[in-house]
Formats: sequence, structure tokens, C-alpha cells
Amino acid sequence: MPLIGLAVLLAVSFTLVPPVAEGLQDGKVYRIGFLRFGPASASADRVEALRTGLRELGYVEGKNIVIEFRWAETVDQLSQRAAELVRMNVDVIFASSSTEVGPVRQVTKTIPIVFATHADPVGVGHVASLARPGGNITGLSMILTDLVAKQLEVMKEAIPHMKRIGVLESLTAPSHRPAADALAAAAPKLGVSLHMLPVQTVDDFERAFATMAREHVSGVFVIGSAQTFAHRTRLAQLALKHQLPSMFGPRENVEAGGLMSYAPDLRELTRRAATYIDKILKGAKPADLPVEQASKYELIINLKTAKALGLTIPQSLLLRVDHVIE
Repeated sequence: MPLIGLAVLLAVSFTLVPPVAEGLQDGKVYRIGFLRFGPASASADRVEALRTGLRELGYVEGKNIVIEFRWAETVDQLSQRAAELVRMNVDVIFASSSTEVGPVRQVTKTIPIVFATHADPVGVGHVASLARPGGNITGLSMILTDLVAKQLEVMKEAIPHMKRIGVLESLTAPSHRPAADALAAAAPKLGVSLHMLPVQTVDDFERAFATMAREHVSGVFVIGSAQTFAHRTRLAQLALKHQLPSMFGPRENVEAGGLMSYAPDLRELTRRAATYIDKILKGAKPADLPVEQASKYELIINLKTAKALGLTIPQSLLLRVDHVIE
């Protein structure tokens, strides 16, 4: 049955009030901590995705769950907000990426932590293995060390003349170091060189693009992170200002004006993270819940941006595009 039809059937069957999720204690209101890097406005779609996933499982805010939101503009604030959630003794903490998981795991070894878009949970030591996470952390992941190599390959196919690429690496994301190493290993095979540009805060973006202009790079590769997602509009503006073709991870960066992205649908991964929260609230231990890997990847191209850059995307690549923005 289609999802919409199922939702209607459930609504009628339960007199417009979703049931308390099976296995939960009747009458108990569970508290879910939500920690995110960046302003709330930047992650509105992710918030709605998680809420949708929870609603589909019978959770209603104010009835059987309360979501405690905490937003952080800096890494220091992330640590402070994580500590606040721990002091509240929430039942589970949703920390989407490695950027958020790192500070949370420093302040609790007992409260369950669920991630949705972690780039390398094993590589940075947040879980013992994908099959048996161990500890109090689990969720959904994309393996960024594999993904960046494919992203670079797609970028080279789109811009065959490209020889030197500027790479923005967010120092706020623990998963970026292994990803940067994987990118460096892939570059020689594609006949390109990389100019690595670490950034700590959004104020570093302007400096990084100025450096790329001096170095005469022919494109900018942005390793996806909570930071580059939160400030996606600024990054797109800078890439256009400096006439640099850009490769991103999340599709939202392309919707904001970036040239292209290749990654899983991170909104869908966030929606599916609700199933982990559900299992944990019903008594499952994070240590026993295998990390799910993303299996579907999307290629998104912004043809309006390509036109502004004077680029013609090869037809061979356009035939493989999942979504075109015009």
C-alpha cells in the first residue's frame, strides 16, 4: 500500500490520533535530545525529516515524545549544548554527523546516541565495527572515504580540462582527515593535483577562496560537513564570485547554487534514523544495532550555475543525472 494511503488508513482507524508505539510504556513521555551544528534555519528540512520518521512510527510530540533542540555555531558551543542534554538526562540523543557525535561521546558513555549522516564511524573510532557498534552509539552512515573518490571522478568527467583543484576541509569534522587522505590518493589516478585548504570557521571561507584565486585552481571540491551544509549559500556565492566550478556532498548545497553534488539523500537517511530511536526506546541497546550504510546515491547538477560559469556539461554525464536544477 502506498505510504500516503497507509497514513490515511491509520488516521481513520485510530480516530485521527496515532497509537502509542508498540512496546513503549503507556503514558510515558520520552525525551529526545537533538544536537546540530549551525543555525536552526539551515536544518529545517532535516528536522522535518526526523519528525516525519517518528510520526510514521506512532510518536507524537507533546503526547509521547518531547524533542529538546540544541543548536551550536562553534565547536565549543557544541560541547556546551551536548553537556546540557546530558544533564537533562534525555532518553536518546540524535547527533547527525561526526561533528556532533564527537562532543556528545565526550560527555556520556551511557545515554544512547543515534547518527544519520556519519561519514566514517569506524575510521574515527565512534563505533567498533559496522556490524557490532559496541558502546552507546549507532545509526546510519555513508563511507566518505569511498564517496570522495567517486565525487572527484564525476567532477573530472564534468570538467575534463580541470588540472588543479582547491579542497575545502572542515577542521570541525572528525571524519575529514581520512576523507582528505582518500581524496589525495585518488587525485593522481585522475591526473589532477589538490590544494588543501583547512577551514575552522565560516570566516575562513573568504580567505580560502582568495588563496584559490592566487593559486589559479580550476575548481573547488568541498568535503561535505555540518559546517559547509549550514553555510551552503555563502559557499555557493563565493564559488560563483570566483568563477569556480564546485563539487559538494549534500544536494542542498546545489539547490543553494553550487554546481554539482553526488551523495545519498541525507534527508531520507535522517528520516530513517527514527527507526533506531524507536528500537532504543523499546529497549534495544545501541551496541547491538548494526550501522546501516547508504545504498542509493544521487547525482545533482545545477544547469543555471553551469551557464553562469560558461560550462557545458557533457551529454554522457547529463544522461546519468538524477536531478537537474534549472
